[in-house]
Order: sequence, then C-alpha cells, then structure tokens
Amino acid sequence: MKNKEILEKIKKMPSTERRNIKQEDLMKLINLLTVEEIVELSNIIGYPVFTRMCMGPLQHKFVLLQDGAAAIIVNDKDEILLQSRADNEKWGLPGGCQELGERLEDTMIREVKEETNLTITEENLEFVTIVSGNTRKNVYPNGDVVYNNTALFCVKNYQGEIEKDYESKELKFFALNHLPKKQNDPDLIEVYKNWLQNKKQI
Repeated sequence: MKNKEILEKIKKMPSTERRNIKQEDLMKLINLLTVEEIVELSNIIGYPVFTRMCMGPLQHKFVLLQDGAAAIIVNDKDEILLQSRADNEKWGLPGGCQELGERLEDTMIREVKEETNLTITEENLEFVTIVSGNTRKNVYPNGDVVYNNTALFCVKNYQGEIEKDYESKELKFFALNHLPKKQNDPDLIEVYKNWLQNKKQI
C-alpha cells in the first residue's frame, strides 16, 4: 500500500481508533514517510496527540508546550460565548491547538467552525494579545499536563447557527458580570476584561 493510501485510510478511521495506533506501528509508518507526509499525519491525528503517541511509555509523563488560539465571541448584547467542556465539565472559550504549518488565524477559524459551527473570516478577528505562563497550565483528566501559549482573539461578526460538537456538552452566551463558577479559562477572560477597559480609556 502506498503512503498516500495509508494516510487516507488513517484519515477515515474514527478519532478514537486513530489515537490508539500502537507506537511500534506508528514508528514503522513514520520511517516510511517523507517530512511532508509526517506533517500530514500529524495534522490528521492532531499535533499534541500525535506528539504524545510518538513518546511511547513517556507519553502521559512528558509535559508539553502547546501553541493555540482562543476566541471571545461576542453577541449583540455584549455577552460572550462559552462551551461546557465534555472532558472536565468546566465552561471555557472556543479554541484549540495549532497544527503544523498552520497560522494562528487559521487555527482560530478552524476551531470556531469545529466547536460552534459558526463561520468567521480573518477580517472578523480582532487580536487581543498572547497569553502565556503559569496561568496557562492545564491538567487533563487522563493526567496529561500542558502549558499553553494562547493567541486570544475577539470576534463580533460571525455567520451560522450555533451547534456543539463532541467536545462540548452545551454552548451558551453569558454576561461578563454573570459568568459560571466552574471556568476553564478565567485568565483569558480576565485579560479580555482588562483589554476592554483599556480600549474605553483611549
């Protein structure tokens, strides 16, 4: 079977099956692939998961540094959209990790579409800032630990009807003074509030 055919076969697998490819099989495959094909495989599986799969026994011990983007999606009432995450039942912002070769703007557009079904364009993105450091540490239910460098964007113009994907239990708009208690991204929301305040003072 040719490399392209193997990659297409993996692409058609359910995500849970892709993520459970044995490390020895993955290593054999990677040794057959070109750099471009390895990038494609990483993007099919998802870069952070792919990286951990390559680590074998250390995959849940090694602390990863992740680059990504998050969106403050604002409606006409100045409320922000939050998702009740399926993995930890906390309310967080739509967003996710950057794939290899992907611009952060494209990460944001892709993640918003995947997680909310809303369509945005690069012109809809208003850059807020990069948020990094200890507040961006995240511990997943399976024990994985990551530190995120997050490009935060504000989005006020979007198209489509809101629909949740498998990562969310619920999607809902909240007023900034009535946010849910169990938050996944309180640091990002605080940065957004400060950014809003600074804009008003200009």
